[in-house]
Amino acid sequence: MTTALLAAGVLQLADRLADIGPELIDEYWPLVKRLGWFLGVALLVTVPGWYLLVPSVSRIVRHRNRNNPTLEQAIARHLRLIVVVFGIAVGAAVAGFTGFLTDSAIVIAAATLALGVAAQSVVGSFVSGTVLVADPEFNVGDYVKWADGEGTIRSITLRVTRVQTPDGELVTIPNDVLTKQEITRPFGHGHFQVVQYVSLSYDDDLEAALAGLETAAEGLEQSLDAPSPQVYVDEFGGDAIVARVHYWIDEPDRREVFAARSTFARSAKQRLEAAGLTIAPAAKRNLQGAIEVADAA
Repeated sequence: MTTALLAAGVLQLADRLADIGPELIDEYWPLVKRLGWFLGVALLVTVPGWYLLVPSVSRIVRHRNRNNPTLEQAIARHLRLIVVVFGIAVGAAVAGFTGFLTDSAIVIAAATLALGVAAQSVVGSFVSGTVLVADPEFNVGDYVKWADGEGTIRSITLRVTRVQTPDGELVTIPNDVLTKQEITRPFGHGHFQVVQYVSLSYDDDLEAALAGLETAAEGLEQSLDAPSPQVYVDEFGGDAIVARVHYWIDEPDRREVFAARSTFARSAKQRLEAAGLTIAPAAKRNLQGAIEVADAA
């Protein structure tokens, strides 16, 4: 049954082709030529762009962001789309298929306006993503702070950036949000200064306490000799003298800073307690007033 239907269809197609005369061929031949020019020029533009331009740009992006394959894939995908659209546009222009653009200018303008309004946020994030990609100080693995949070950059795409917070959460942030506000990169710029505050008792020897804090900072494995650790009296509080300790670490990340602060705190506590000095003395309050006792009877 199926074979018979197929044979009948072939016979009908042969009959129709037999009816095509020279006049019909002459009528459609210009359109066939224009289609040939369109396909030829479109392929001539698209193929080199697809197999030469896109791989070259991908290699540059891969070298620039070795730990971010997501970005490389996103750029390659968008660039292929641009190459195809450009090839179609050039092919249409060479083949003479651009006349409908002038005939339908109002419709195309209205469609373009509607599309632009609808895609405003997406385009904004795309442009912002391009800016972030081009910024050499914004890379996968960097620890950054912005107005709404902080964390380590895990991936950068042309639309969003994904950041892992200190609590382990993965936050997806539109790129236009990041480019509209100040971004701080506390680590990764050479020497990093760590500042810690220690409360000391008014009753203890201040100079001995400051010397003990300086020795504790100098004894840190991570602490640099130059600049050397420094200890200052920061303020006279209501219950204690607040000392400020400065020391420097070379090229740390966030965990190394936390480890150094913890090591310094333990060392300072041991040294000051061994010297009979008090850290963070208890608050003292003077109470005044009278107490009335009611008669139980």
